[in-house]
Amino acid sequence: MKLLFLTHRLPYAPNRGDRIRSYHLLRALAARHEVRLVSLVHDAEEQRHVSDLNGMLAGVEVRHVRRWRNLARVPTKLPSPAPLTHVLLDADLKPLLQTHVSRHRPDLVVAYCSGMASLALEPPLSDIPFVLDMVDVDSEKWRTLGACTRGPRGWVYRREAERLARFETDATRKAFATTIVNERERQSLSDLAPGADIRIVANGIDTAAFRPPGPQAGEPRVVFTGVFNYQPNEEAAVWLAERVWPLVRRSQPQARLTLVGANPTARVQRLTRVDASIEVTGTVPQVQPYLWQAAVAAAPLATARGVQNKVLEAIAAGLPAVVTPVVYAGLPAVAAPACIVASDPTEFSAAILQLLGLTADERRARAERADLSSLSWPAQLAPFLELILEAGASPATTETPRPRQ
Repeated sequence: MKLLFLTHRLPYAPNRGDRIRSYHLLRALAARHEVRLVSLVHDAEEQRHVSDLNGMLAGVEVRHVRRWRNLARVPTKLPSPAPLTHVLLDADLKPLLQTHVSRHRPDLVVAYCSGMASLALEPPLSDIPFVLDMVDVDSEKWRTLGACTRGPRGWVYRREAERLARFETDATRKAFATTIVNERERQSLSDLAPGADIRIVANGIDTAAFRPPGPQAGEPRVVFTGVFNYQPNEEAAVWLAERVWPLVRRSQPQARLTLVGANPTARVQRLTRVDASIEVTGTVPQVQPYLWQAAVAAAPLATARGVQNKVLEAIAAGLPAVVTPVVYAGLPAVAAPACIVASDPTEFSAAILQLLGLTADERRARAERADLSSLSWPAQLAPFLELILEAGASPATTETPRPRQ
């Protein structure tokens, strides 16, 4: 079958949540179908990785997102029904897609995340059946942020929640089927689009890639991984460093905190000047060495949707984790034995200190109580591959196509 895969970020390198899932989806689909990718790219670093996908796919075409142009358009779009998510991702893809369809008309379109689903609903793709991998319900994230943010920014967040929810409802109803990452997200989307075909396709974890090469480090180091210009990660890092970390250091002066991940904002970088025990790495080639050098993982997010892969990766690397309730709610049940759930700074610091008080062997044993062997990517994505075959065999795909109304 000929598939066109649309994604808002190049699925390589698979080193952040959105890239990890899309990369493994592409790899699984490409082993069975003729898959061509049309992707947005956001910077020169992303552009350099395009060639890394050429050997896996039948074709790769990309367009740069013109960030500053799109930001300048935001004020003019506020009165419109358009979600700002779509405005900020605009890269004038329609001419490219028109050429693509004329040369390689796909049997099926796979749209990754709601940010790319709008393309599947409009010409030249509107008469081709599509499957939407929404992953999680983005409008719920904006609704949460809007509820706890004051002033104009809070209004913008609430507006985005409303506009995006309206779009998610429409896209879910028009897709052949929509996939979502866990039961929490499925229920949220079902509330928006009752009766729509919504299926769970969970995330996986490459446990072999994170398996520690030796004993756990004895140093009392806590690690939090993420992309730190993403607001929920930025807020979590600041909360951890300013509200939790002083309580940890009061009882454990030798403790160290490492914030590992790309694009730390000025606000995150300043944390190292507040406390010399805090390290901000910026972009790293691989996260594994930092996990293997740590004793405890933290996921202190107040806003979280879907599955936080960072927690699964930490557990696979032999670390127990301290997580917030919203992070815990999205994790697969098998991860629970490796986690302590904590909400406020006192609880979170106490949980970190509890784990730091264990020996290295005891911490490793705590992590290994979580059996992640059932979460391999092939096993987790098998339902998606079956869905693609089902969509390909449906009358909507095999009959003469008609534009969706």
